[in-house]
Amino acid sequence: MVTAFLRKYLIDLLLWISAGLLAYAFRKPSLIADGIPLSVFGYLLLSGLVMAGVSWRYKLARQMWQRVGVLDLQRLAYASALTTLIMFASGFVFQTWLQLPRSVPLLAGLLGFLLMGATRLAARLVSEAAARQTATEQRRVLIIGAGEAGILIAREMQRHPEAGLTPIGFLDDEPSKVQQRLVGLPVFGTVAQLQQVAARERAEEILIAVPSASGEFVRRVVDLSRDAQMRYRIIPGVFEILSGDVNINQIRDVNLEDLLRRPPVQLNTAEIANYLRGRVILVTGAGGSIGSEIVRQISTFSPGTILLFGRGENSIFSIQQELHRNWPEIKHIGLIGDVRDHSRLQSVFEQYHPEVVFHAAAHKHVPLMEQSPSEAILNNVMGTRNVVDLCLKHGVTRLVNVSTDKAVNPTSVMGASKRLAEMSVSAGATRARETQAFVSVRFGNVLGSRGSVVPTFMAQIRAGGPITVTHPEMVRYFMTIPEAARLVLQAGGLAENGRVYVLNMGDPVKISDLAHDVIRLSGARNVEVVYSGVRPGEKLYEELLTTAEGTHATTHSEIFSANLAQVDHDALQRQLDQIQAMAHANDADAIRRALNTLIPENKFGSIR
Repeated sequence: MVTAFLRKYLIDLLLWISAGLLAYAFRKPSLIADGIPLSVFGYLLLSGLVMAGVSWRYKLARQMWQRVGVLDLQRLAYASALTTLIMFASGFVFQTWLQLPRSVPLLAGLLGFLLMGATRLAARLVSEAAARQTATEQRRVLIIGAGEAGILIAREMQRHPEAGLTPIGFLDDEPSKVQQRLVGLPVFGTVAQLQQVAARERAEEILIAVPSASGEFVRRVVDLSRDAQMRYRIIPGVFEILSGDVNINQIRDVNLEDLLRRPPVQLNTAEIANYLRGRVILVTGAGGSIGSEIVRQISTFSPGTILLFGRGENSIFSIQQELHRNWPEIKHIGLIGDVRDHSRLQSVFEQYHPEVVFHAAAHKHVPLMEQSPSEAILNNVMGTRNVVDLCLKHGVTRLVNVSTDKAVNPTSVMGASKRLAEMSVSAGATRARETQAFVSVRFGNVLGSRGSVVPTFMAQIRAGGPITVTHPEMVRYFMTIPEAARLVLQAGGLAENGRVYVLNMGDPVKISDLAHDVIRLSGARNVEVVYSGVRPGEKLYEELLTTAEGTHATTHSEIFSANLAQVDHDALQRQLDQIQAMAHANDADAIRRALNTLIPENKFGSIR
């Protein structure tokens, strides 16, 4: 039985030889009419042998004709051009024997490329037509966005009719695109015309294909789609499409992160790579939602070794498995331990000699820390002090401490503990060598993190409701986990020793509005939002800076540096020793009094 490879190989040779004969017929019709001379057979034989070798070299027979694309045709063009040049040169070398008109090899090369290319395109068209006939149900899809991503996804649908999606056209707010045709499909109008166009064209689904779309734009399309009673889906945002590729498998339902999207942040990847590439990097709290995302982002910058330090063996095992699947070339070591355990942490530094440290281990739940203030002190404050001390002792070049907006004017034990952690890092910076940089990065709530309200809302919806919100006027700043992790890495690249960096969190979001968005996206009906009252330690409004701090710009437009008073290292250590003793004694009242004394910018009264 002739294999598919050999069959395609022979078809290509036959088409190429036929192109040579046609070239002779066009150039000298009388020559062919009077009987094909031996010199013509000689040329066709030589041309066929040359193409046989070139085709093997370019692996033309390995191409899948049913899925032929631009790159395949490009390789065919290279092969045709090389064969044509060889045959053109042969016309001079064997002129006496071949009696070859100079234009024949050129004409034969062009005809050969057209015949072989047309055969491939025909095979693809036939394959796609057959797939359309055998496809079960085809949903008519109206694509929002006639940019590069929209065009790519439309092509993917056209190439893969078995996916059951048929693109019918685009909507785009760019006036120059309206009424144009792209990949054979019309741009019907603007997004505002969604309902009319969807009804007229019998669309069954709306696909948002604008990776850089803002949350406001996604909300607008979702509202229009819901009013039109249309199903709506989306392709990922720019943070998810790192390679720039778009395909059908990436189409998903709209989620809350899409509604809260902000314009994509441009990162200085060279600056980040300079301090991460080839380095031994320690991440504390590596199994947590923030820590694990920092690990993922680090992995894209070719580190030498990643040390995954954390208390939860299951979460460390999980991120290890993910690294093994997605970045098998990167060395990673899982280390179970607690940042409160100085001796365990010291053994890690002595054995592995980390050069860069990201400190993400922390207790984050405000109400729980109100009930257990000793744990907040021992984990968030003393754990950070241990990390700082060991970074100083072992000459770590860069320490990045992950902080929170709750450290500003804290009214909770958790917020106060994170403010003390910042102070500990700043105090350590005063003892750092010139080659070291110790910084903190402060940002707000992170969607999807373990401390986020969104998983709580989803669980309440699954239980049938109601959704509980503490206060109708409560607002918070939000970021997505990938965005927060990338900006943490970028802040580490700025590396002004002793600085507390503040990320641009955009506009604050009302928690009550967030609750209604979650209800809407879940498709739930008759789920109420009820108000339960502000919990101990909570604020209605979070802040990123104290009144006294202010900021100054950095080299990155989305990152600012807080103007902090310098921390006296020795004085702070004495105070931390005292509050540590209170924590070991589990004296909650003494801890709260000490926190109010230690944090002078606390202007909201005593931490209860």
